[in-house]
Amino acid sequence: MPRSTPCGVGARRSPGRRAGRPPGRLAALVAAALVAVGLVPAQAATGSAEPALAAAGAETAGRSAPDQVAPAAGSPADVRPADVRPAAPGSPATTPPMGWNSWNTFGCNISESTIRDGADALVSSGMRDAGYQYVVVDDCWFDVQRLPDGSLRGDPTRFPSGMKALGDYIHARGLKFGIYQVPTDRTCAQRGGAYPGSTGSVGHEELDARTFASWGVDYLKYDWCSPEGDRDEQVARFALMRDALRATGRPIVYSINPNSYHAITGSTYDWGEVADLWRTTEDLLDIWRNENTNSYPMGVVNVVDVNAPLAAQAGPGRWNDPDMLVVGRPGLTTQQSRAHFALWALMAAPLMAGNDVRAMPAEISSILRTPGLVAVNQDALGAGGRRVRDDGDTEVFAKPLADGSVAVGLFNRGAQPARISAGPAEVGLAGTSLALTDLWTGATSTGARITADVPSQGVAAFRVTGAGPLAQQTGTLLGVASRRCLDVPGAVTTPTARPALWACHGAANQLWTLWQGGEVRIYGAQCLDLLETGGAPGTPVVTALCDGRASQRWTRDGQRLVSTSEGTCLDARGVAAGTAAGVQPCDGRASQRWLLS
Repeated sequence: MPRSTPCGVGARRSPGRRAGRPPGRLAALVAAALVAVGLVPAQAATGSAEPALAAAGAETAGRSAPDQVAPAAGSPADVRPADVRPAAPGSPATTPPMGWNSWNTFGCNISESTIRDGADALVSSGMRDAGYQYVVVDDCWFDVQRLPDGSLRGDPTRFPSGMKALGDYIHARGLKFGIYQVPTDRTCAQRGGAYPGSTGSVGHEELDARTFASWGVDYLKYDWCSPEGDRDEQVARFALMRDALRATGRPIVYSINPNSYHAITGSTYDWGEVADLWRTTEDLLDIWRNENTNSYPMGVVNVVDVNAPLAAQAGPGRWNDPDMLVVGRPGLTTQQSRAHFALWALMAAPLMAGNDVRAMPAEISSILRTPGLVAVNQDALGAGGRRVRDDGDTEVFAKPLADGSVAVGLFNRGAQPARISAGPAEVGLAGTSLALTDLWTGATSTGARITADVPSQGVAAFRVTGAGPLAQQTGTLLGVASRRCLDVPGAVTTPTARPALWACHGAANQLWTLWQGGEVRIYGAQCLDLLETGGAPGTPVVTALCDGRASQRWTRDGQRLVSTSEGTCLDARGVAAGTAAGVQPCDGRASQRWLLS
């Protein structure tokens, strides 16, 4: 939750603290929960069975003919890396959730009347009809003590009709009811001293899930709110509530934040089998940009720089959540709000408004309801928009769509207006003739490139159709010899990292895209490159911004990836975690064979 009130904890995080064994009744459940969510392979308990992986391009008895890393063109299915990754079991979030959250406007000062007014405003403003469904009641809604049977209830003074009645009111307006809790002992407001009590869900997961279902809750925001526990414990506790919610039989969208009061884990782990959406960053405030990387508070541009590289792990039922929208909040200009909304739409982020929807200026309401951008965000394919070109002050985003078109964003983060242009292949389209629809205005045009004059801190956005999507494949690169995956150590998203072998986990720092023209991409705009040219055996591979240089081209020869410029093979001489990858003369050994899974 945002920390603009005394429950703020930016200065009180303990990033280095790690808990030992999980406390109390949880200890007996952790191992099973870790297996259930895929953190620990099930075969670890019974042996070392090798994973069953799709051997894309597997060698046959005779050597296959060399191919470029990606074929020239394909169907929409060829550009669907996002929707093949497993989602949380039973996920109802097939598109990014849209709605309104009470925190940014009201903080702890919420009541039955403020929430009802917010729901009414979603209807009268046209937000509901634009797709904003969820009314999420954030922290401080509950009585400070549980009932004698352990149940939660709403604060009897501020919610005198009770939470079920509030849910009924919301449902009667064609909206859905969201609520807030934590998997630890205290909510963020309680931990920060802004609200009394200790009413978290730890030890009450099943009871709370049944209570929420009985109230008609449709969405749970579940916020860690503790410096305690390592990531494994977080996974286990979050999975407990996931399973409890699913067991109620009610389709409740499950949103988690593992970062609050805690060292950041949302951006370095694939939470997609644990929850329907997960916060990737610290809290976003109405700031355009500051000097923080992933610490409180975050600005819009800072959040983009964390969230955009994670696009490959997004998809239906598994959404990267870069925090609720601050569109229309006083710290942003209208231009900045427009850019912020367009970027969230392109990244397939949940669209949770946080402004005061009861008193929205017309221009803010118009931004939030922009039909073209909402449609792109809600596209059924569910692909995360990737930053496919990074030129410093200007960037190009591309989001494949279900009909084979691509949504393209031209982002100018610089201080001066800029003309930004991208060719069809850069955004994943074949052909030389493009049809464009401006996602802001609906105006149509044709041309050979996507070009716009973009104001400072602005985003031009288009739906672009060409001769069909260029094929691309995304997955982990599993070393046949090591049974480990090619990994960017530490989930570092800045260029010049040196890929190495690591246990396969499928987070964004292991998701490589075989892109057109022979590029092997990670994080959207970075390519697998050679530290130096010249072909010396053992030359390390590195990540670098994709710029078309010859050392960023690879040819696929069966299970081998051959440097087009040097004629050497991608190799990792060793099986231990951390073994650096490089290039070696191609000699057929197993360490030069890679399976895309």
